[in-house]
Amino acid sequence: MPQQPPALPWLAPGQDFPSAIQAWSEDSPAPGLLAAGGRLDTDTLRRAYSQGIFPWYSEGQPILWWNPDPRMVLDVFNFRIHPSFRKALQKFRKTESCEIRIDSQFEQVIQACSASARQGQTGTWIGTDIMAAYADLHRAGLAHSVETWVDGVLVGGLYCVALGRSVFGESMFTRAPNASKIALAALVGFCRYHGVVQIDCQQNTRHLASLGATEIPRALFLRQVALGLIQSAPVWKFDPQCWDELFPLKATPA
Repeated sequence: MPQQPPALPWLAPGQDFPSAIQAWSEDSPAPGLLAAGGRLDTDTLRRAYSQGIFPWYSEGQPILWWNPDPRMVLDVFNFRIHPSFRKALQKFRKTESCEIRIDSQFEQVIQACSASARQGQTGTWIGTDIMAAYADLHRAGLAHSVETWVDGVLVGGLYCVALGRSVFGESMFTRAPNASKIALAALVGFCRYHGVVQIDCQQNTRHLASLGATEIPRALFLRQVALGLIQSAPVWKFDPQCWDELFPLKATPA
């Protein structure tokens, strides 16, 4: 018979998180689940991400906190630009009416991510409480949006959490071909330009793997997070020189 997972700790508001080693193991019903309860205020989220912990739950559930092992991450120097996307990215970069903006419409981005996830029936975790909490985190300077704009219209983007030089990807949306991938490429270029070595992807998906993300042991991930925390945060503004970090690159065979 499969071994029953340990009882899940229930957090009081402001209570410290359990050690990462207490997260449920891979053979449990919910690998990586660490605790439940607590609250979604800015201080709690800051403490959570500094320990590699993130909230993920559906509306109607209590707050669930996760710290999976292994952890899916994108080493920014392993980002894959396939030939067809390379052409689209070069065209975007050279077109005057196309631009990347950072933090110009954070709340629009997270709302669009929520709507996109709901259409796919896989991401209903971006509920009203999550959107409000991350808007507060954004106002505190700890959450950011990377936005793809074409002809003055927001067509795609992503949002992330950033503590020092540790960056934690959250969700993406697209309203035009390649728009979310262009935002991710811009984030990768930004990270390279500012000495950020990895972007947390949280969970393993085929799409992320196709872009170069891989699983690493949680202990290694947490060491990298700790190193990023002690480094000064970059100024979250997209400089066109960030594109130079991506070009020229060898094309990855399709």
